[in-house]
Amino acid sequence: MAGETDTSYTVKSLELPAILSNVKQARRFAIDIGGSLAKLAYSSSCKKKATIVSENPAHQSIYKVTEVEEDTELLNFVKFETKYISSCLSFIKENLLTLEPHLMAGKTVKVTGGGAFKYKDLITETLGCQIDKEDEIDCLVRGCNFLLKSISDESFIYQAEQKAGQSRFKFLPTDADIFPYLLVNIGSGVSILKVESETKYSRVGGTCMGGGTFWGLGTRLTGVSSFDELINLASTGNNKNVDLLVKDIYGGEGAASLGLSNDVLACSFGKVTKPAEVDYSPADMAQSLLFCISYDIAQIACLQAEVHSIQRMYFGGFFIRGHSLTMDAISYAINYWAKGKVKAMFLRHEGYLGAIGAYLKGADEEDIVSYSWGESYPASSGLLSPRATCTNSFEAFQISRHPTALVKFPFLADPGNYNPDVVDLTQDGDAREYWLACFTDSLPKFTQKAIESQDLVAGAKERAELFKAEYLSILSNLSENPTAYGSLTVRSLLDMREQCLHNAHFTDIYLKDKQQENEQCLVLFKDRINQLDQLDVYERWIQLARGVLAGNLFDWGAAAVVRMLEAGELSFDVALSKLQGRPWLHDDLDSFLSRITSGPNYKCVAIFCDNSGADIILGIIPFAREFLKRNTKVILCANSKPVVNDVTHTELNILVSKLAVTCPVISKATQSQDLMVMETGQASPCLDLRYVNEDLCTLLQMQKADLLVIEGMGRAVHTNLYTKHTCDSLKVACIKNKRLAERLGGQMYGVVFKFELASEF
Repeated sequence: MAGETDTSYTVKSLELPAILSNVKQARRFAIDIGGSLAKLAYSSSCKKKATIVSENPAHQSIYKVTEVEEDTELLNFVKFETKYISSCLSFIKENLLTLEPHLMAGKTVKVTGGGAFKYKDLITETLGCQIDKEDEIDCLVRGCNFLLKSISDESFIYQAEQKAGQSRFKFLPTDADIFPYLLVNIGSGVSILKVESETKYSRVGGTCMGGGTFWGLGTRLTGVSSFDELINLASTGNNKNVDLLVKDIYGGEGAASLGLSNDVLACSFGKVTKPAEVDYSPADMAQSLLFCISYDIAQIACLQAEVHSIQRMYFGGFFIRGHSLTMDAISYAINYWAKGKVKAMFLRHEGYLGAIGAYLKGADEEDIVSYSWGESYPASSGLLSPRATCTNSFEAFQISRHPTALVKFPFLADPGNYNPDVVDLTQDGDAREYWLACFTDSLPKFTQKAIESQDLVAGAKERAELFKAEYLSILSNLSENPTAYGSLTVRSLLDMREQCLHNAHFTDIYLKDKQQENEQCLVLFKDRINQLDQLDVYERWIQLARGVLAGNLFDWGAAAVVRMLEAGELSFDVALSKLQGRPWLHDDLDSFLSRITSGPNYKCVAIFCDNSGADIILGIIPFAREFLKRNTKVILCANSKPVVNDVTHTELNILVSKLAVTCPVISKATQSQDLMVMETGQASPCLDLRYVNEDLCTLLQMQKADLLVIEGMGRAVHTNLYTKHTCDSLKVACIKNKRLAERLGGQMYGVVFKFELASEF
């Protein structure tokens, strides 16, 4: 790699348990202590390697590369059994306070939950600080608001039984407009909260029949004392052996005359009237009790929703904890009582609401809620489904702060229902199996590339193996539990791989390949545009479109292409020859040409770019240049951070400055700012328009962008293929995956060229 390297670099953060690896850097923390579970929340910063690319003034190579350390801001949440609270406090003291013995002197720690009272003296004596006891309900609401607005796939509905290979979890899109909603918090008892804004909420109802009731009565009825064991016992039972159903009272015909289903529950434990010597199954009794309490809570919640005219209803609390049978019972009852008008919604991280809220109350000056956050998959336990029996092991949830402000893309036609992903792998068992195998099979190649990218750096091979083991562990978990991190998609699998690479301090493993390809293609650029300029306008646009597609073939993330690239068998002319003949898979070229050649000139075109090398230099830049010749402003939108061989906005700025030397059109446009390079705020081969750099969005609105060009298999096919926009859009990609091509009805190297006029909703 060109540039500076640090051969003494070691990765100490990987030596600690992943869940607690950052506690020594904690700046502040808060604790939510319940009767059974305690949750620790703390902030920290983690130093990670970053690759800085700048123009090389010596002109020996295109880039000067420097590696630096950057701070990543993290929020960490750890859940454990309350009986280990003393050990947890000792851990904090030993790992946090030994480095700065007076850190907590005169400080206060935010504590919520019943344990704020019970363990007050233990906390103050162990940590040498004072505590602020925070209102539990207020913390729950703050935590819930934060999760619903900040975390992708946070909420979900639990659906009726699905077909083989399909998940019962349906995750819901993030929406900034979350109010009003009901939060039904089921702890020992039940509180129903009406939440109208960030700060306005009220308790509108509840019931004393909650999780504590189930636990207490269940223990007496079955002899099982553990809550999770009681739930698991209930899942093996059959409530119909102890409950009276409508058909048991009225018979089949009588039930029909009442307009009721035969299997509607008429009376919980209604059959338990036989002599004492009858031995009722503990599992049947446990299931009957679970349904009795769940249905009661659901009916009360439905009545409150109707009284307050609220459509959103979230369930949380110790009682649920990801247990399938509990969510199924509540969902069934809500659907019954609300007649399908309201759905029961659950939260992936509902167990952390109080801890998140308590932490936020102690960190108001940090203005955490104004930043954009993303889930750190390797350091999070994920949604456990089916719920494992509770042990003394920790569970964790970690989120990291994005370096720039991110907002929802302003040109989405239906922003409230926007979902970037075309296929949800949790609902397609065959596709899930295929893609998990693809990512597993490609792992040795990525591991080797990681090693080669830091061949002069000490410990690179060992860290590459840690990356490989961590990602394999995630893939294995997803094979058994595909809903662990929400909707499983190609996008999320790609993002998880990048996070694992960054955890092992590999920041840009294809930098050498990108540099080499960019240098080769810069030499070819002048001949390319000279050839195009010889053509008439109509034919020139056709060849420009084909050039974008041919350039998009150069993708180090596609296994079939990698084999050609490594063998030196792929040139730009070869790529042109491999393109599918027309008609294409999606073939809107004629309508695009009609709009370009006969309609008014576009005012501003935003192009979301894909790969380095031939893709950007021989494909996209000539395409953009033609718009510039028509007095159209062009904004090239590139990733903020590197991933595979995608071009970054820093690299693209350098390439544009190099091309401006040989091309007067580009030189003039850069000087007048008719050609600009902006960062998207993303570091993914896919494009999630829920989280786009705020400055880019502001600029596109100011310039009144009227055409979006989204390029690449990840950005335009895996994501956004069916997304509608309020301005014209062009989605263009060459398909380099056989299964994806067949799913779209074509073959390898098939073409997507999808042009749509502005949508109005």
